[in-house]
Amino acid sequence: MWLVVHPGIAFWRRLGLRWTRLIVGGLMASAVAGLFLLRRTLLGVDFGTNGILLAVGAAMIALAVRLRIQLHRHFSQQQLMGLPEMAPDRYPQRLVTEGLHAHVRHPRYLQFLLAIAGVALVANHLALYLVAALCVPAIWLVAVLEEKELRDRFGPAYEEYSRRVPRFIPRWRGKA
Repeated sequence: MWLVVHPGIAFWRRLGLRWTRLIVGGLMASAVAGLFLLRRTLLGVDFGTNGILLAVGAAMIALAVRLRIQLHRHFSQQQLMGLPEMAPDRYPQRLVTEGLHAHVRHPRYLQFLLAIAGVALVANHLALYLVAALCVPAIWLVAVLEEKELRDRFGPAYEEYSRRVPRFIPRWRGKA
């Protein structure tokens, strides 16, 4: 959804939240329907069950769930749905730099990548590995586009924050 929204955020804001939801929701529903129709082909290669991959994948999913729970401490459901980006006048938002955002600029995307990689490892299907591999550049692109919009909204405060805090991978040593 965000690959459609972020590049044309000014257009979607002019169109309004209701029409944006309708159009983007329709595109998403069409994509899901197409994937459903192709499910036999997409899920045709099954590598079987592997205990190590199952354990690693389950741990990744558990970490993703924990990150999602922690995200709700500093982000409302409206923020997670992107309403401040779509209608900033109606849903004003401050720059969040505490909690998970003190360690990575995009914890929600990190959480999503952990979840999709974990699901791929648990299921051990070729299609899910391909989806996970495609999600990495897609999420990176969405983050870059989102950061442009955040720079426009928050100016120097976001510039300073982005110099201090890494995009996806937290620093293990030193100050975030």
